[in-house]
Parts: sequence; C-alpha cells; structure tokens
Amino acid sequence: MSIARRLAQWVADLSYEDLPERTIHEVKRRVIDTIGVAVAAYYAHPVKVVKARAMAVSDPPPAATVWGTRHYCPPQLAALANGTMVRYLDYNDTYLGLDIAHPSDNIPAAVAISQSGGRTGKDLILAIVIGYEIQCRLCDAASLSAGGWDPVTYGALSTPLVAGKLWNLTVEQMEHALGLAGTSNIATLQTRLGHGAEWTACTFANVARNGLCAADLARRHLTGPSEIFEGPHGLIEKLDLPGLRDLALGGDGDFMIDRTHVKAWPAGYHCQAAIEAIRRLRPQVEGKTVTKIVINTPAAAAALFSQAPEMKRPSTREMANQSVAYCGAGALLDGVVTPATFNEDRLIDPVLLDLIDKTTIVGDPALDAGYPATIPSEVVVTCADGSNVQQRVDFPHGHAQNQMTDDEVLAKFHRLAKGLFSDDTAATILDLTWNLDTLPDVTPLFAQNVLDEPPIPT
Repeated sequence: MSIARRLAQWVADLSYEDLPERTIHEVKRRVIDTIGVAVAAYYAHPVKVVKARAMAVSDPPPAATVWGTRHYCPPQLAALANGTMVRYLDYNDTYLGLDIAHPSDNIPAAVAISQSGGRTGKDLILAIVIGYEIQCRLCDAASLSAGGWDPVTYGALSTPLVAGKLWNLTVEQMEHALGLAGTSNIATLQTRLGHGAEWTACTFANVARNGLCAADLARRHLTGPSEIFEGPHGLIEKLDLPGLRDLALGGDGDFMIDRTHVKAWPAGYHCQAAIEAIRRLRPQVEGKTVTKIVINTPAAAAALFSQAPEMKRPSTREMANQSVAYCGAGALLDGVVTPATFNEDRLIDPVLLDLIDKTTIVGDPALDAGYPATIPSEVVVTCADGSNVQQRVDFPHGHAQNQMTDDEVLAKFHRLAKGLFSDDTAATILDLTWNLDTLPDVTPLFAQNVLDEPPIPT
C-alpha cells in the first residue's frame, strides 16, 4: 500500500464517533481562537489584496463566504482569503515537531468546503481534526525546512484530505488528490528569509486553495501522479524526506490537535517563552536603567531566528514578529506584546531600538533537551546599579503542557474582536461555536461577523 493510499484509507475510516469529548471541545476552542485572530487582521493590506481577488468572483449559495462579509464565492477563493486573514498576525496556534506548523491554517479550508457542501457542524469538527492530524504527523516524520523547503508544503497534503472527507471522496479519489496537490505545490523557504514579505501570510492559504482544487478535480475523476511520496521522483527522494516512510497516524482517542499550542502573543513561537520570561521579571527592573539583556534559547532556535542582521533592525512586521530581540524589547518596554507592537512607528522607536542594541541572543545547549517539543528561554537582565534579574520559562502560556483555560481563550477572542464586533455579534459567534456539534449547517456561524468593507486595492 502506498503512503498516499494509507493516508487516504485512514481518513476514509475515521468517523465523528471516534473522537473523544476532549478533542471535540478542543476543536471548538480553536475555532474561537481562529475567528478572533482572523477578524483582527481584517483591515491589513495583504488581507485586503487577497480578499479583493476572492470578492471579484461570486457564487450563489450554498457557497463559501469571505469572513467579515456576506459575499459568497468558490471555496478555493474563500480558503485563500480567509486563510490569509487567519495567518497574517502570526497569532494562530502552533505545533512543534521536526518542523513548526500552524495547524489552524487548515480551518478556513475545512469551513469553505463545509459551507459549500451544506455539511453539519459535526462534519466540520471531524474535518478539522483530520487537517491537524495529517499536517502535524507529517511535521513529526520529516523536516522540510532542513532542506530549504517551506513547511506549508505539508498543507498541500492535509487540505485535499480535509476536502476529500467532506466531499465523500473514495479512497482512490483521495489518493489521486494527494498526487495532484503534492506534485505541484512545493514552496521554498525563501519567503520567510530576508526582510520579510507580505506573501508570508498567504503561503499556506495558497497551498490550501490548490489542495481544494486538487480534491475537486479528483472528485471529477481526474487522476493524479502515482506514488507521490515514494516514487523515484516523489517527495521522499527529491526533498530528502526519508522519515515519511515511517509516518504514523493517530487512533484510540489520541489526536494531534490535543498536542498543539495556543499562542499568548502575536509573535513567532520561538519568541513566546522569552516574552513571558521578560514579563515576569519586568517588575524587578522597572524604574532602573537596563544596560544588558541576554536571552538564552535552544541553539537550533538561535541559529534559525537570531543571527541575521535584519533581526536587530527589522523593517517589516513580518520580520519584527520573528525577532526574539525585538519582541523581548517590546515586552520589557510595554509589559505586553500586541499587534500594535509591530506598527510602523514602533519599528523606528529609538527607545525600543536602544534596548535591542543591548540585547544578545545566546544559543544555549543546556536548553536543547526539550527542543523542538518546546522552545524554552532563560533571560538575564543587568541594570546600571549592578543588579541582575533572571527568569526561565520552559512551557509558555498556551503550550499543551501549560494550557489556556476556556476563559483565557475567550478573553483573547474578546481583545481581538473589540471595536470590530458588537457585543451581540460576539455573543452569537461564541454561542454557535460552543454548540458547533449541534449545527445542521455551519454557514450561520461564518456569516455573522460582518464588518465595514475596507477600500479594495487596485
């Protein structure tokens, strides 16, 4: 049995009844988190550009809505627009395997097919679990980024299976969908290097659009390349991913969504523990003159995210929210890190830049033991009076081993939705999400968040 056939068979065999209550509840929490981070990005320039593309095409209901509007369009375009919204702030959830993933990126694709196909809330819950499972298991099996490939490439394999389940594709059709998507959607890591590109927010959304297209073609009986994984020119051979031969899948109540992490701060996950450590020690240095900040992080994380010169002087939000030095300085100055931390005026704030210049990122082998399952940080701040304050965080808030409570997930949602949703709209969204498993149609949930339309870029 080919790897693609094995994946397709697992997806075909999985049913809603296989999901434990804790996993169903976790899906609801992630839908709430995902809507919150999406709506907070609604007016961002990349979102407006991509949304304008989706809204240039109309489909009559039942179709998929562009979130924040009641515009119906083909599900592929809705997945592109909504996926960009979800990813823009770098505030949606994370999985830490051999590659870092943001598995809630699968949710817009699952919603788009559920809406257009008139599927129930239970169908959507199951599809979301499948998206998380496939993407996270692939990240556990082999690293794309080690070879210079963007981990979003795995989204081209998770999303056709999400769509395949919702469209009731046969095992053979899902195998073909994997071939169609896997051979044509290999992304390079260059997007995430240099000074940062707005395309960064769009990369998973783009492979999701293409993954849904592949599933759609397969359900219309178009065949795809065989042995997309293990063929002589397949992913294993050409991208050097031998670990995929031993790909494992969950079962018996063990699902990957339960091992993923909600973000407390709108920054790269490698910044989360440093931000939290600095927030904890901040009261002890308040009012003092800081002369030196040392942020110790796992050696591998330091090499990936701290050595490039632009990390000291990021010129875009896309680079700033990946810079441990920038995020740490922002947390020390403000006590929090919010989307406003990365506004244009903060990128040139002399006080913040001065703190960055006093910051050193150290790759500490002593912190490597738990990496990449967690990315700990130990921060030492030295002040002009000679005092040193130290704080270590191993599992930042929101990590699967330090979970946010339901109330904290709701608080994050309300912070992000403030000024965008009315209280009544927010309450309706939350009520529908907590009762997602009872909904005969998911469209009412995703057509509630109607916002003022921003100018459409030309």
